[in-house]
Amino acid sequence: MGNCNNMGFLVLALVGFIFLGKANGAIHYYDFVLQEANFTRLCSTKSILTVNGTLPGPTITVHRGDTAFINVHNQGYYGVTLHWHGVKQPRNPWSDGPENITQCPIQPGTNFTYEVIFSSEEGTLWWHAHSDWTRATVHGAIIILPAADTTYPFATPDAQEIVILGSWFKGDVMEIIEEALATGAEPNISDAFTINGQPGDLYSCSNETTYRWIVDYGKTYLLKVINAVMNEEQFFAIANHTLTVVAQDASYIKPITTSYIMITPGQTMDILVTANQHPSQYYMASHPFMDGTNVSYNNSTTTAIVQYNGNYGTPSIIPFPTLPAEADETAADSFTKQIRALASKEHPIDVPLEIHSRIYMTVAINERICANSSCEGPDGNALASSLNNVSFVTPSVDILQAYYRGSNNGVYRTSFPNRPPNPFNYTGDVGNNTIYPNFGTRVRMIKYGAGVEIIFQGTNIIAPENHPMHLHGFSFYLVGTGSGNFDRTTSPKTYNLVDPPEVNTIGVPKNGWATIRFTANNPGVWFMHCHLERHTSWGMDTVLIVRNGNTTETSIRPPPAYMPPCSKS
Repeated sequence: MGNCNNMGFLVLALVGFIFLGKANGAIHYYDFVLQEANFTRLCSTKSILTVNGTLPGPTITVHRGDTAFINVHNQGYYGVTLHWHGVKQPRNPWSDGPENITQCPIQPGTNFTYEVIFSSEEGTLWWHAHSDWTRATVHGAIIILPAADTTYPFATPDAQEIVILGSWFKGDVMEIIEEALATGAEPNISDAFTINGQPGDLYSCSNETTYRWIVDYGKTYLLKVINAVMNEEQFFAIANHTLTVVAQDASYIKPITTSYIMITPGQTMDILVTANQHPSQYYMASHPFMDGTNVSYNNSTTTAIVQYNGNYGTPSIIPFPTLPAEADETAADSFTKQIRALASKEHPIDVPLEIHSRIYMTVAINERICANSSCEGPDGNALASSLNNVSFVTPSVDILQAYYRGSNNGVYRTSFPNRPPNPFNYTGDVGNNTIYPNFGTRVRMIKYGAGVEIIFQGTNIIAPENHPMHLHGFSFYLVGTGSGNFDRTTSPKTYNLVDPPEVNTIGVPKNGWATIRFTANNPGVWFMHCHLERHTSWGMDTVLIVRNGNTTETSIRPPPAYMPPCSKS
């Protein structure tokens, strides 16, 4: 682990205090200190932004229905916000976290307390910074245990283990994205992938620090896998061990027995693993799933070692798992298409069958025209991205306060289109007329209680690939996916409305489509974006504003007494 100069803060910061005073669950208190710390990886040392001096950051542990107050003290060099990925935050967008969407940054030398309200989530989620590319090093796990007097829908495991897949850049991540946006070129790719902060022994200077998971023969473990990688979907496997996937995005699924998983940035999976092999050492490994065209990416492999307790000689060759090839779309699809909600009496689902608001949304890579072809992207232009041909422009003050106070003043427009403005052959020969999007801060208004369907349509523009789309404030049902263009007559006939998975992040297939449904029962301002960071930075984002219902209980809660102030400087 890296050296931390401010160890004095850790006595307070690493402790979560628990009080049982809230009627619907316990209340937890955490202190998070954002601070720079030196870490050595890949033969060089650099300073990175951390929480409490660790990488990954501290784990938040709660029971279903609890509330956590996290006081974030910013001792870094620039403003930052934190997001509690997959936590629905009922009626409480004030603590959701995306910068200049629901709050302005926590400035250096100040602090802000998030109230993180857990409701129906159960399993594994995660938290991460939501400002520029700071999430590369500012992230950690959220473990949501079953509520008191309840248990898992499977035999209680003997222990649990967190596995966070991450990215490591030798350069400064803020400088990398700032330079890319200034020049219009693709940002530099990462230099390594990591497992729990360590690259593993396939990388230089990493043999001694490879992460080791110590297991006891015969025990069953609940592995909690989080994809915190910046720009690549990942395959993951453990040599000679079967994986039984039992939950995704803190919602239980029908168990899937498999030799590998495919997990997109933003997704989490709970996996049962029984240590039933001859006591020895075995590799776990992860490398990208990348089916994109004209896409730069890191094609390396991160490893960790599953090490059995006991007396045995170190094997001369540690078994290595068989991972699908990086461009193996069939392997990725065959895994994801198995995922279905548990949909039991104890864990029911509620798919809206009546749709009041339908959005057909293209997902595309684009270009922004640069004067005199002065940029370093395609054709002397800058790379951009869009949803329904609108490339999102993040405002200088946050949308939530502008909406709540009724003082828009040009912060946003309510004109995000519900269908592509100019229909075309989305996955075929797209021509040149769809390269250049409109730019603006355009949001979609949705009535409280509406049944919502969003059809994400992949496109063949410039660089088609799989897009992990994430919606804040909701878990939604993935009711269908397919290849090619969505057909409004035949495609809905393939929907699964019986046991679709309830998730918060889904991969839209390369040159294909994916349909989600949810009930708009959470009033607030909710960000929706691709979880590949370069695409978010280029504008593959929008905002859904769910209006208040007719009662206090169906309306946004009043803001806390203090919110970080906004500055246009």
